[in-house]
Amino acid sequence: MRILRVAQKVYPDVKGGGPYHVHAMSRDQAAMGHDVTVVTVRTDPGEPHTEERDGYTVVRYDPVASPLGNDLSPGLAQYLAAAADFDVIHAHSHLYAATNLAALKRFLGDTPLAITNHGLYSQNAPEWVFDLYLRSIGRWTFNQADVVFCYTETDRERVREFGVSSRIEVVSNGIDTERFTPAGPESELIDSEGPVVLFVGRLVEGKRPELVLEAFERLADSKAELYFCGTGALRSVLEERAGSNVTFLGSVPYGEMSSVYRGADLLVLASRAEGVPRTIMEALSTGVPVVSSDLPQVRSTFGDSVTYVSEVTPEAVARRIRRKLEGETTPTLDDAFRWERTVEETTEVLVELGTRAPRELQGVGG
Repeated sequence: MRILRVAQKVYPDVKGGGPYHVHAMSRDQAAMGHDVTVVTVRTDPGEPHTEERDGYTVVRYDPVASPLGNDLSPGLAQYLAAAADFDVIHAHSHLYAATNLAALKRFLGDTPLAITNHGLYSQNAPEWVFDLYLRSIGRWTFNQADVVFCYTETDRERVREFGVSSRIEVVSNGIDTERFTPAGPESELIDSEGPVVLFVGRLVEGKRPELVLEAFERLADSKAELYFCGTGALRSVLEERAGSNVTFLGSVPYGEMSSVYRGADLLVLASRAEGVPRTIMEALSTGVPVVSSDLPQVRSTFGDSVTYVSEVTPEAVARRIRRKLEGETTPTLDDAFRWERTVEETTEVLVELGTRAPRELQGVGG
């Protein structure tokens, strides 16, 4: 089967859970024998236009503008308009212009479309902006899809609340549970005699790293150290404020992340909005407790395996951190979060779409 994957970002061009999902799905479907092409936006002028790697093809186009961090690329639009002979198109995240273009391609043509919802809201703008978007262009984009993948039943219900009528399949996100285990070496990047609090993610407003730093400052009487793993626009602001017990690791290769988690005693996630964070899955699978803002999709996915903060203030987060560092039972991750299962269930639906005649798909996408 020929799969065209449409993704604004792909690993390792861009670090993060969503870009890595795109890469790993493409790699593993190629290993199954499928012909996979990923069309994306170029993030570095030095990156090649076309590249063969890990069994699949990457095609990059330059952006001309980036409103709210959303790259717009006429080249990508032209590629989609001319794309033919693909059995199915699989777009990632309704929040990106690339997925809007994939929806337009489906509206005008016969190639079936799947969209994976990686989270309803972006970290790059206020929630009210995306509420408006989801009730207009976002809803239209979802409704062109022959199937929408959601990670949880909660996300399925939230998508339906915005008037989306397309078929929805719930497929849990997953991680490599053989890589992320408590057993194994700890990263040399972590050098602390006391407890280690870890933040993993982009250093942007929506992730609220400043709030995590403020919370950590309230633990001044402890010997704990805070490590930020990630890059973003707020790094310089955070570094100016941080004390000697705060370390910035920058962007760490994905292959090294399991050892980073093993060197930590606690992961803190204070985001305003998330899908189903890979960081939580990776931490739990490695035996690291998690403190997270109380988001419906996170609670419905991880239940009591995570400690939640309902009112996300520096004081409340600090209290939760202190209690967790005092020692509680080691968390576990459900077997449903195996990456192999995510790939198998996703591919099964794509194959079904790709082998159905256009007339059988009429009306399915809304």
